[in-house]
Amino acid sequence: MILHKGETLFRQGESGPLYHLRSGLLKIVRVHKDGTLILVNIIVPDEIIPHHSLISPNPYYGTAVALVTCEIEVLSDVEWYEELERHPEKCRSIALLLQDKLRMMQQRIDQLTESSPAEKLRKLQTWFAAYIAPATLTDVLTQDEIGQFIGLRRETINRLLRSQSAAKPPL
Repeated sequence: MILHKGETLFRQGESGPLYHLRSGLLKIVRVHKDGTLILVNIIVPDEIIPHHSLISPNPYYGTAVALVTCEIEVLSDVEWYEELERHPEKCRSIALLLQDKLRMMQQRIDQLTESSPAEKLRKLQTWFAAYIAPATLTDVLTQDEIGQFIGLRRETINRLLRSQSAAKPPL
């Protein structure tokens, strides 16, 4: 299936299949009771989501929205869990997938706790460039979302982006 930028794959609280992101990027946003949206995760190619349902079914934790055009394979949850029952050794491959995701999250935590605000933004821009170039980070995320993702206020992101633009030599 093809999902275009801005389209929703699934909504928080719903239940359904698992998905394999073949290409593109998805954001996972959590909707609080007051309607506030918080960016909680970015899904990159080759991930199977939702992560918390790889071993047993659970309602979707957040809402998945395409940041760019995505190619997605729908995985039947019934078949997925039946396959795990028939072949418990597949749980090891799932554990390895979750281990990789955990390591990625640990790297994010390290970046959030060890870097200056400007360095946090630069590292995020570099990471995103690997997936979306020639588009830029601000082509796919709002300043609020960037701030949520790296633990900074939108005003700080705005100031840092303006500073980067001013530092670029004119063409």
